[in-house]
Amino acid sequence: MRNLPEMLSGIDTLLKELNSYRPLTRSEVNRLREEFLINFTYNSNAIEGNTLTLQETALIINEGLTIGEKSLREHLEVIGHKEAYLFIEELVKDKADLSEKAIKDVHSLVLMEQRESRGVYRRLPVMIMGAVHTPPQPYMVPVQMEQLLNNYHQNASEHIISKVAKFHLDFEAIHPFIDGNGRTGRLILNLELMKQGFPPINIKFSDRKRYYNCFTSYHTNNDPIEMIVLIAENVEIEIERYIEIIKMANNITDGIYSTEEQEEKDENQEI
Repeated sequence: MRNLPEMLSGIDTLLKELNSYRPLTRSEVNRLREEFLINFTYNSNAIEGNTLTLQETALIINEGLTIGEKSLREHLEVIGHKEAYLFIEELVKDKADLSEKAIKDVHSLVLMEQRESRGVYRRLPVMIMGAVHTPPQPYMVPVQMEQLLNNYHQNASEHIISKVAKFHLDFEAIHPFIDGNGRTGRLILNLELMKQGFPPINIKFSDRKRYYNCFTSYHTNNDPIEMIVLIAENVEIEIERYIEIIKMANNITDGIYSTEEQEEKDENQEI
């Protein structure tokens, strides 16, 4: 099994390889983006208990359809997550620093169904069912969020995957909002990865037990390694997937150009 430094170094090498290929066309990029958005929205919402299927999520996002016997809340969770993801894409383009305002703005879109709680730190104590950690009292939330952001920006030399993993663990531990913390946290995680040139990742509903165990391990042993490895593995998977897609697309394009060049040579010979 690779140790963490080797894993992160390997990911950096993969990213360089990915960046060395001829880029995809705008239409190809949009197709991959739409596919990711549907899968990410489905899985992130499902982790939090949303019962819409992947196909139903796709219909809501692509067609704006209403799914019978599903609640308005679940529909709005899909729409809100979609809008929040589009918003973080804009933050990536603007190279915006991670700030309290950015986090609250993302949360405001995620929590579309709860107008009074959007972008507002919680005013009530909360318990996380099954967790070994109790989030801080409400009056401590603004202070701890400020400390979290300060610590994050001070660790400039740390690998981004380790940084975002630790931030995600501590953000969820603070549990700053009354609802929508998990979805907001995973969007912020992707925001920071994408700003560094990494593809966004999709922590799957099928991996939710392992994902939850990362938090348990962190609060029990004060060790973030399990979350760092989980995120690193997902980043690695996404980069390798992009490389295969781009290789395939470039090979097809090269094949088309080769055929056209050969036809041109044949025509010149006939002349």
